[in-house]
Amino acid sequence: MGEKMSKKIVTFGEIMLRLSTPGYNRFVQSQNYDVAYGGGEANVAVALANFGFESYYVTKLPKNEIGQSAVNHLRRFGVKDDYMLRGGERVGIYFLETGASQRASKIIYDRSNSAISLAEANEFKWKKIFAGKDWFHWTGITPALGTNARAALKEACIEAKKQELTISCDLNFRNKMWTEKEAQLVMIPLMEYVDVCIANEEDAEKCLGMHADSTNVENAELDESGYFELAKELKNRFKFSTVAITLRESYSASHNGWSALLHDDKECKSPQRSKIYDVQIVDRVGGGDSFASGLIYGLLKKKSTKDALEFAVAASCLKQTIPGDFNLVSADEVDKLAGGDGSGRVER
Repeated sequence: MGEKMSKKIVTFGEIMLRLSTPGYNRFVQSQNYDVAYGGGEANVAVALANFGFESYYVTKLPKNEIGQSAVNHLRRFGVKDDYMLRGGERVGIYFLETGASQRASKIIYDRSNSAISLAEANEFKWKKIFAGKDWFHWTGITPALGTNARAALKEACIEAKKQELTISCDLNFRNKMWTEKEAQLVMIPLMEYVDVCIANEEDAEKCLGMHADSTNVENAELDESGYFELAKELKNRFKFSTVAITLRESYSASHNGWSALLHDDKECKSPQRSKIYDVQIVDRVGGGDSFASGLIYGLLKKKSTKDALEFAVAASCLKQTIPGDFNLVSADEVDKLAGGDGSGRVER
């Protein structure tokens, strides 16, 4: 940590066309949709590019105007497309209805047979992709895409480990994509390749079968000791170097408490918790991805793991005030919030 040289990060997954209802409209009342692009690993790639890293995103997109629009959207924010494949017939879509107060947000997927889900594992030249790179990040969404994506991901993990990249995984369980049993059959074996594990309480339970005691996020109840024990158990069982758990206290769809804890074998011999942010949410989609990207940046650039944790939580806090999937903030802005300036005063 604390090195000044630019790091080279690779992420692998699916970028989707996002169609969201304007404002807080419901699906049934909207006459039009706002267009954006996003997806777990793409969101991380954009944030890390904004933080100044060389950020490479690996996926497959159709060779048509919609696929090109997705590529252009990533290029706009500095993400490198050197290893993107072109082909297949469609870009996955998700529809978003933003909730407010006691009404939850809703997401509907239309992603079957997307180009990346049907890509063959041997299409990705991982030896070349990882040459000279420092870090590989993936999420549990990618293996949930199907058998082809799982095979490609496993090959990626094997090669990344062979080339001594640090590998991070955000567990990201999606119950609309696979069952708890399916997730555990796939995810648990993949943990042998992972150095940095990122999760929340549902991810750990659904993907890895491990539960935080005495917690109820829906009722804004959070027993810190239960999460501390979960972090220790995850680290011990899977031999992770670092475990980070995001902690969301959900008072309503629009108002959350946001913090995280980190357990690390270098400095954090026992789990440490970040400061807690009281967030008035504009768009929570991508909040976990912004935490993951902040943590990657912090572990590579900050002087201590505690500093890395505070950077990650502050980055994610800021993301949840920005419409769209991407976290469009600079490292300086995150440092300012992590350092204590959360006033929201106009900067002149």
